[in-house]
Amino acid sequence: MKNPNKIIFCDFDGTITAEETFVAMLKHFTPELSAKLMPEMYELRLTLRQGVRQLLESIPSKKYPEILEYSSTKKIRTGFIELLDYLDSQNIPFIVVSGGLRGMVETVLGPLKNRVQAIYAVDVDTSSEYLQVKSPFEAGNELVSKVSVMEKHPTEQTIAIGDSVTDLNMAMEASLVFARDRLIHYLNDREKPYIPWDNFLDIRNYLNNNP
Repeated sequence: MKNPNKIIFCDFDGTITAEETFVAMLKHFTPELSAKLMPEMYELRLTLRQGVRQLLESIPSKKYPEILEYSSTKKIRTGFIELLDYLDSQNIPFIVVSGGLRGMVETVLGPLKNRVQAIYAVDVDTSSEYLQVKSPFEAGNELVSKVSVMEKHPTEQTIAIGDSVTDLNMAMEASLVFARDRLIHYLNDREKPYIPWDNFLDIRNYLNNNP
């Protein structure tokens, strides 16, 4: 039986992956539009829901196999398996919540996808000329409302792991936050406490020392 007292909600792009994979894909397949829209999203002048949708739906559907191939070589951040081993030993569920493409998440995780309780991400319909976004958790300013996903899994302590603007809403609502990169700056601005981390061994060690 899983531990009902704690659940980890973890971002994917730039968090599980050692480098930004979804963002890099968008820059690769939509270079001009990415250069225009991404700075607006990082500065919070354009919502993720608007910006990511525009970017994805500008990509021809015939490119989707290339997108999956592009993501297949991306590396997972150090300590991920060790963290999963620790969470298994403590019966703590680990849920992936990504504002990126489910196909990319599953491609990068490979067999490890069977070790996470659930994956929430953006699905796409490739039956039209251009990709069409499908996201049952689209809400507010996000294509995947991470807070809505958290609400679907009630628990005493929600633990968020993230690195950027896509994780801001989730981090603000979480009981405990592990933050790195851009997310640190957003949380500092909002005076939200967090634990800085570099790799998943840091997170495992913190959780082990602070049960």
